[in-house]
Amino acid sequence: MDLRKLKTLIDLVSESGISELEVNEGEDRVRIVNAGSSAPSGQMVYANATPTQATSAAPTASAAPAIAPQALEETPVETGFVARSPMVGTFYRAANPESANFVNVGDTVKIGQTLCIIEAMKLLNEIESEKDGVIKQILCENGQGVEFDQPLFIIT
Repeated sequence: MDLRKLKTLIDLVSESGISELEVNEGEDRVRIVNAGSSAPSGQMVYANATPTQATSAAPTASAAPAIAPQALEETPVETGFVARSPMVGTFYRAANPESANFVNVGDTVKIGQTLCIIEAMKLLNEIESEKDGVIKQILCENGQGVEFDQPLFIIT
């Protein structure tokens, strides 16, 4: 891609106020991310003829340091069985806002008892307990987005 085109694209991103622009032209791929400042130093520009390698290498390198400290902070204090999210979605503690929560801290649960609902792609999925025990900790807030394999409850 021509350097004049890159300069024009950078100027367009900074003037328009958009946060990100991605352009594919043949085998060339350019992604411009506006970090919020109008100065060119506040922008990142990636331009490569092999988009697959560049795309997979950059996020992996930058994401690894960010995940490691976060994992240490989210380590559950209690020990026991950790009920994890089987999918990406939105965590709900009750069937609807007027209903009582499925479980609260201190409740005794049986295998197969509903712990929560995770909404994914407009479908409500009941998450059931895989172990008998007592709810020691609820690790998510109602309405919070959850990731695959994210800890939701600690059952002892």
